[in-house]
Amino acid sequence: MSYLVAALLGVVQGLTEFLPISSTAHLLVAGRFLGYMDPAFTVMIQSGSMVAILWLYRAKIAAVVRGLPSDREARRFTLMLIVSVVPALVAGALLGDFVQTVLYESMRVIAGAFIIGGLVMLAVERLRPTPSIVDAEKTPISRAFGVGMCQVLALVPGVSRSGATIVGGMLMRLDRPAAAEFSFFLAMPTMAAAFGYELMQVRGALSPDRTAEIVIGFVMAFVASAAVVRPFLGFVRRAGFAPFAWYRIAVGIGLLALFPAG
Repeated sequence: MSYLVAALLGVVQGLTEFLPISSTAHLLVAGRFLGYMDPAFTVMIQSGSMVAILWLYRAKIAAVVRGLPSDREARRFTLMLIVSVVPALVAGALLGDFVQTVLYESMRVIAGAFIIGGLVMLAVERLRPTPSIVDAEKTPISRAFGVGMCQVLALVPGVSRSGATIVGGMLMRLDRPAAAEFSFFLAMPTMAAAFGYELMQVRGALSPDRTAEIVIGFVMAFVASAAVVRPFLGFVRRAGFAPFAWYRIAVGIGLLALFPAG
């Protein structure tokens, strides 16, 4: 049964990681209902989504790697990602234990983050600056750092890493699809670092059964993420982010109703 639950949670992770609705919060809530509470599992299966992005953008990544010795644009793209990921790495190193032991346990925190994040998303959709960047790869370094600072907020479960970086990108004058694609690029180093840190923390407690659960969740997250990324970009071009904002608000209100004591 734990393998079936791991597969289900992997699908939840994969479907929600790149949508601005917080995959971590969905995993924590689903785990609460299913009686499967393992913060390490929650973090580590996110690497399945990371590998899905690596696969979908494999041609771009290969071109950047080949071009690093001589291609100025490849080096600038790499610097852009490094600059944007540093704030989250520093904040995660300083606050990671508090996040997992305190914030992950609070349904009130998750519900509040859902609602506030939804309201912020609606406000940014309505009031955002006129976009001046339509290609995520051309994001100036200073604006990439601004998006990276927004990603720090995603340490709070319910905020959403993709949601924070997409909203940050829109505030940095990226248009919607470019902001979403920048979020995809930034996911790669962020998730790789989170996976590596969590693996170091739990490597001595990885029994065969627990390892199998993580592998199952990883594979399902990979498949679901690979299936959802392209349709998500198409949907964003047509409808924007308001539907996700209203979904967040509805889920947050529902959680407060289901867990009135937190």
